[in-house]
Amino acid sequence: MADRRTRLSSSRHEQIVRRLLRFKIEVPSWGFADTGTRFGKFLQAAAAVDLDDKFADAGATHAYTGITPTVAVHVLWDFPNGFDPSVVRLAAKHGVKIGAINPNVFQDQCYKFGSITNREAAIRKKALDHILDSIAIGRCTKSRYLSLWFADGANYPGQADIRARKAWATAALKKAHKVMPAGMTMLVEYKPFEPAFYFTDFFDWGAAYIFAKAAGPRAKALVDIGHHLPHCNIEQIVAWLIDEEMLGGFHFNDRKYADDDLTSGSIDPYQLFRIFNEIFAWETATGGDLDIAYMIDQSHNIKPKVAAMIQTCCTIQEIAAKALCVDRPALAAAQNRQDTIASEEVLRAAFSADAQPILRDVRKRLGVPADPLEAFRASGYEQAAAKQRRAKRAALGLSASSSYA
Repeated sequence: MADRRTRLSSSRHEQIVRRLLRFKIEVPSWGFADTGTRFGKFLQAAAAVDLDDKFADAGATHAYTGITPTVAVHVLWDFPNGFDPSVVRLAAKHGVKIGAINPNVFQDQCYKFGSITNREAAIRKKALDHILDSIAIGRCTKSRYLSLWFADGANYPGQADIRARKAWATAALKKAHKVMPAGMTMLVEYKPFEPAFYFTDFFDWGAAYIFAKAAGPRAKALVDIGHHLPHCNIEQIVAWLIDEEMLGGFHFNDRKYADDDLTSGSIDPYQLFRIFNEIFAWETATGGDLDIAYMIDQSHNIKPKVAAMIQTCCTIQEIAAKALCVDRPALAAAQNRQDTIASEEVLRAAFSADAQPILRDVRKRLGVPADPLEAFRASGYEQAAAKQRRAKRAALGLSASSSYA
């Protein structure tokens, strides 16, 4: 068998290290709290009780990885009593900043038949008002992103007017885009099914593209890696959106069947590698970094929250490093010869590359442990958090600590 190992020159190694030093990932506040499936939750003693706990966990993730300086917030979940500007200082206390603002227009009972696509004008207005309030929060927190996901859709043929719903959604997005501050980007997410099973209004990357184009120049598509039909070629979607200058960012996760929200890279790390390959191919060709949001959106129902987040970040960082190892000149030469085997072998060689020397160098310069996950698990943070949060729950009259894993 041919030797597929990738050998890097010192200059190439340094180039990859410098790119990874600029590579940052945003963690979600909700990833540190108790979550579950539609059937229920498996509670964890160390799960965050409130926003202070979430910021503390996000700060710990950043302290051990050095690559997660921002935290996405979910407005109704994180600010149930309204937004208080002091939360900016609260985040800073834990060494992080507030990142993407996520409105919630899917939880209230009035959204049973849709939010911005609802036939009732009053309900459409309520949803839009909440989005506008979320933009105002983003202005206060200096957030770069307004991240939009809609559960809107229909379950049965004939239930709804598809084109009317498209028009109502477009009108709402245009109004939201008009009031966004100059430095904010609207991210339009999509999902082919669930909770609506006949159709969802924002059903694939093409729908997100059309809605974003209609909304305005600072609206782009958000690719959630789990939100696709089975066997979908996600890297092709990424490549097309890059070429159209419409790729706004990612929600990292993984899946076995559908939208499972599993740990990124746990099921198909080669898919994640192929996605990064398209990103870094563009960056190599243009000589600049793509300005897109790298964010995590996972449901850590079984794994401990902070450890799962650190594991995810390390996995993404490692696979990004491997994609940066692709020998671009060799790949171009093989493609020009139409040598299919040689072309594939270039990618296989990079995916098989040992990225640990690169990662050790990156982490040394970031001032974090060489093995962030191992260091965190040995730190005692989780045990201390569990003890402190049991006491907090008891003081607040929440679930007894004996019910937590």
